[in-house]
Amino acid sequence: MSQSANTPIMATGRRKNATARVKVLPGSGKISVNNRTMDEYFGGLGRHKMEAARPLDYSKESKGYDYYIDVMGGGIAGQSGAIRHGLSRAMLKIDPSSKATLKKEGLLTRDPRMVERKKPGRPKARKRFQFSKR
Repeated sequence: MSQSANTPIMATGRRKNATARVKVLPGSGKISVNNRTMDEYFGGLGRHKMEAARPLDYSKESKGYDYYIDVMGGGIAGQSGAIRHGLSRAMLKIDPSSKATLKKEGLLTRDPRMVERKKPGRPKARKRFQFSKR
């Protein structure tokens, strides 16, 4: 660990319109999302829960820390992606040797895809009003 044992490690992750702030402290390995457990927060959506916790599988030191995550904005898919990005950045600060693995898995890259804006004179971003020739 590059910082002192008492100092929390902070990292930010983003995806679509969601932002996750991750705070890492030495502990027993529990993960708290908006003051709830991962299971409570994501409910029956196991895919999102697994996707959010994926970076923890690539580091040996991940079990010795507690993760406190505040996530806001966007929907459940964007939030799980933001948590994944934030956890990846935090894992990089904890264990710099895991950078190659995290980068190879694509976990350190910010996903640039965003919702396309609505254009004037159209009902949606690309949809057009019905055309009538006569």
